[in-house]
Amino acid sequence: MSPPPYSHRNKKTKDLSYYLNGLAESNTFVLAEVITLIESTREDHQVLASTILTNLFEQNPKTESLRIAITGSPGAGKSTFIDYFGCSLLQKGHKVAVLTIDPSSNSSRGSILGDKTRMEQLSVSEGAYIRPTASGNLLGGIAAHTKETILLCEAAGFDRIIIETVGVGQNEAEVSYITDINLFILQPGAGDDLQGIKRGVLENIDIAVVNKSDGDMKDLAVETVRHYTQSLAFFRHALQNWHIPVHQISSLEKRGVEQILQSLDFFENESKKQGLFYVKRKEQELKWFEKQIPSLFWEWVMAKTSFKESVDTLKKEIENRQLNGVLAVRLYKNLIENFDWTKNGS
Repeated sequence: MSPPPYSHRNKKTKDLSYYLNGLAESNTFVLAEVITLIESTREDHQVLASTILTNLFEQNPKTESLRIAITGSPGAGKSTFIDYFGCSLLQKGHKVAVLTIDPSSNSSRGSILGDKTRMEQLSVSEGAYIRPTASGNLLGGIAAHTKETILLCEAAGFDRIIIETVGVGQNEAEVSYITDINLFILQPGAGDDLQGIKRGVLENIDIAVVNKSDGDMKDLAVETVRHYTQSLAFFRHALQNWHIPVHQISSLEKRGVEQILQSLDFFENESKKQGLFYVKRKEQELKWFEKQIPSLFWEWVMAKTSFKESVDTLKKEIENRQLNGVLAVRLYKNLIENFDWTKNGS
């Protein structure tokens, strides 16, 4: 696909029709530009991004894509699995977008963003799009604009949206708020880690996959499958009569993906048949809206000069040991309750 008229010397913002037409034509160059607009902190970019999202919703309020979470602890081979899994989806006639979320450093705020390099086949395949994103300071395995990026990928014609979480293990339940199905990737010998994984993560598993089932790890992989099959049998799934399958796969040897694809198709069909798919989508929209309110409110109140100054004073008093965090929160609560919000900014 050839890029639309574009010049690196002339990066001025295009008009609305440029972006809408580009997305309608499944142009990945335009898709990348719109995602950059969404992630930008510039006010004019945010205004344009909101207009684009509004137009996309009015044009197509319902999407038929399947949003797939790939979760699991570091070292489970999620990226290698996605390379094999994504290429298999392409062979089935799907268009695949992969949103990889990499952890950001708490000290430097930087991120490696190296997942794309481990998807050698998928990254050069026609019909696939990979977008690495830093998680920033957001917990839950996703990034701040993952939800909007999913909508943009769907508008560009991708019907299988894969979200690879940061792999923090303990905090990955958050991704269930924006996806339809959760594939939990394990490595052989991971059965002993079951007690160390929060119940909230396990309760969101729809399909379990024991990866790296090759070489000297085959026997251990069989044991891990047995262990997790027994353990997950105790969890009652929201989908009626769904017993969480535990599949064995070797992404390296390209073996075992067919059973996963069959489970994926069966789960999608059953969840739509039972109505769970649509109920979950509706609940997700409400949850996402509710989760955005605190951060948006914080941005709004901190834009008011006198309020920000009061908050900064509380911070300094904590630093100078004139207050502790508990007392400061109580004073902050009083500040909100007694602040004159009718005065704009001062």
